[in-house]
Amino acid sequence: MKIKVNDQLSDVEVFQLINGDPVKKKISEIIKNKKVVMFGLPGAYTSVCSTKHLPGYIKNVDQFKSKGIDQIICISVNDPFVMDAWGKANNVGNNILMLADPFINFTKAIGVEIDKSGRGLGIRSNRYTMLIDNLKVLNIKEEAETAICEASSAENFLKLV
Repeated sequence: MKIKVNDQLSDVEVFQLINGDPVKKKISEIIKNKKVVMFGLPGAYTSVCSTKHLPGYIKNVDQFKSKGIDQIICISVNDPFVMDAWGKANNVGNNILMLADPFINFTKAIGVEIDKSGRGLGIRSNRYTMLIDNLKVLNIKEEAETAICEASSAENFLKLV
């Protein structure tokens, strides 16, 4: 992982599906002047992402909000339509913002790209969670392997907020 605690996030572009249309936004537009928890994962609908990582954040939204978190963001190397559909399938509503990094710009900017070609996925994001305040990284936990969701899980990261 290239990004470290106290670093500023690179202001790269990501996508969000808004009213059925993919909208390109800079990270600063989304999280400037906010305290956010952002978790990144290899892919929507993949096993650990769907059974542990996303569901843990859905279950713990209120606990994060009670600790002063303005927004929870899920980001993955998928297109905005897939991220939106996955969010709807998991009933995230307005509780978790589903962002797409289809060109791996954000993933590469923070240095978490990982080659999963052997599993048919291509270049993806490793699994991580960050606490960010006004674009500054306050805490970050990256897993040693994408199949693991421990340090970056909602339940464990909640203790660090």
